[in-house]
Amino acid sequence: MNRILVMRRESWGFAIGSVLFALGAWPAYASAVGERLDNLTYFVGSVFFTLAGFIQLRLSGRPVPNAESHRVERWDYWSAAVQFIGTLLFNVSTGATLIVSLTADQANQWVWRPDAFGSIAFLASSALAVLATTDTDKLWDPHARNWLSSWLNMIGSIAFGISAVGAYLDPTTGELHNARTANLGTFVGALCFLAAAVLALPPKPAEERAATT
Repeated sequence: MNRILVMRRESWGFAIGSVLFALGAWPAYASAVGERLDNLTYFVGSVFFTLAGFIQLRLSGRPVPNAESHRVERWDYWSAAVQFIGTLLFNVSTGATLIVSLTADQANQWVWRPDAFGSIAFLASSALAVLATTDTDKLWDPHARNWLSSWLNMIGSIAFGISAVGAYLDPTTGELHNARTANLGTFVGALCFLAAAVLALPPKPAEERAATT
């Protein structure tokens, strides 16, 4: 399959997942649809993240970098691999929220912990991507799409990490440590990921553009 088309699917996957996470974190949406459908929105978004992450891993690992590969190739590959692991952890955390009657301890084990580790994985992945971008471009190059996309992902990962801190459940009360921080961190992070995905979206191949005109 045309590599450009595959890369477009990757970007669209991240974009759709980001929109769903932003939607799920929007209090007005959660109030309108209810907790169950709001949690389902997060889960579907995590599935799109995983599909896009798998595509990115496949693209960066053909062939799998070895000792003779340039360090940028190794950073790109490990960035994609760590991010893919993070998306799987988000599958677990968002999927567990669909299970009713979880105790606070169970929620921390199956929702908060995978969410926290997933956020750490996203942060590590973003750091590796920044290293790769800095090695190929400049340390400061806001006019470069790759540079902007990498740093937007970094900011989004930091926001997700802050969200995870706010989402910790108090075992004694069963309430979030800080619901506003959890929602705001997720919302801001999702918007950053969305902007990064749009920036990384390759243009349509020439033959596809010709077919639509």
